[in-house]
Amino acid sequence: MTTTTTASKAARPPHSDGGPLGEEFEHEPVPPHARRSLLSVSAVWFGFPMNLGNAVFGGVIVFNLGLARGAAAILLGNLVLFGYVGALSWLAGRTGENFSHQAARTFGTLGSRVPAGFLSTVVIGWYSFQIGLSGTTLQEALGWAPLLGALAGGVLYTVLTVIGIRALALIGLIATPLFVVLAGVAIWFALGEGGASLGSALSYEGAGHTLSFAAATSIVVAGFSDSGTMTADFTRWARSGRAAVAAASCAFPLANSVSYLIGGLVVAVGGAVDPAVNGGGFLGLLTGHGPLLTAVAVLFVFVNLGSVASHCLYNGAVGWSAITPLRMRPLAIVLSVIGLAAALTGVWSLFLDWLNLLGIFVPPIGAVLIADQVFLRRRTAGRAPRAFRPSALAAWAAGACAATLAHYLLPGSVDAVIGMAVACGVYVMSERVAAAPATRTA
Repeated sequence: MTTTTTASKAARPPHSDGGPLGEEFEHEPVPPHARRSLLSVSAVWFGFPMNLGNAVFGGVIVFNLGLARGAAAILLGNLVLFGYVGALSWLAGRTGENFSHQAARTFGTLGSRVPAGFLSTVVIGWYSFQIGLSGTTLQEALGWAPLLGALAGGVLYTVLTVIGIRALALIGLIATPLFVVLAGVAIWFALGEGGASLGSALSYEGAGHTLSFAAATSIVVAGFSDSGTMTADFTRWARSGRAAVAAASCAFPLANSVSYLIGGLVVAVGGAVDPAVNGGGFLGLLTGHGPLLTAVAVLFVFVNLGSVASHCLYNGAVGWSAITPLRMRPLAIVLSVIGLAAALTGVWSLFLDWLNLLGIFVPPIGAVLIADQVFLRRRTAGRAPRAFRPSALAAWAAGACAATLAHYLLPGSVDAVIGMAVACGVYVMSERVAAAPATRTA
């Protein structure tokens, strides 16, 4: 890591203070004096899962499983995310390192570019999806041209990302209460328009029955497997490992569960249109009630989807800047243009099904990091840097293969959990086998 950090410092421009917007520490750990308060770091994570997309997924889950079983699947998936993201956040808070630097310790200074580059590209797919969703959401709710909404969203989300971690914290503080309040208003309208009562909603048993409990749990885990694995980009700003875990817990299980359950409740009270596809999306319930609420609904779209999009773009920009000599802010602009171009061609509409499969390929990456830097930390803490660490890359591949097999052959299983368990087990065993000859020699 020392070699990588030194080389990055030498290659980057001389503006070490980051200019008037402040330093984002793309190429080195965040120093103690630059760490941020627990409220600030929590706000970054808290506002991220409070989004319309999660309400859609939550509604689909409840439509298929019913409210009680759907809520149980949502909670279980979030507890898995808490253990996974919490462990990675603890590492980030202790070291101040972003995800790419974490990965370099485990996969090697050159080997880490494979998982880091993969995830930094994947999150731009999510960014593109949010831009496209901005345009189509405003078209469906208000009749806007989708191109107008997408362009406006792309510009706004890029500006937020370029400002940096401070903007992510600020929009999180705005997006969270706005989501909860407007969701409450939407449910109130649904109840007043002839929907089910809250009492009957609690006993809602679902109507879809095409989604298993395990598949629903996998959807919850997969939904944040990418940015959850890259949590260090956010929680490296925490003042300690414990503070980083506390900040992550605001998202998992708290905020993520709330956003899913709100979408489920929208379906249970009869407020959803085509819940099998649109789930618990509730924006349509806020329109047609006067210009003031309509204006607030438009603001809500940009704030809500902007929170998700800016976080994803930040992940991508920090990731690519950490594995190149380039700085985060110029990269954010370039990546934003790429994401916007993809969204405007309509390719974004194909991303969702593909990204849902990330529960197969992404969690094993984090599992290997946790095994190496948490479970085996006493053995690996003083290890010299290497360009490639084949055992880590092989464990990732093994976990991904196991999750893939589980996905197709074991439909009652949670793919992500199987992938994580296999990746972790393979890595720990391979490291112990590698250490055995040295022990016998000694």
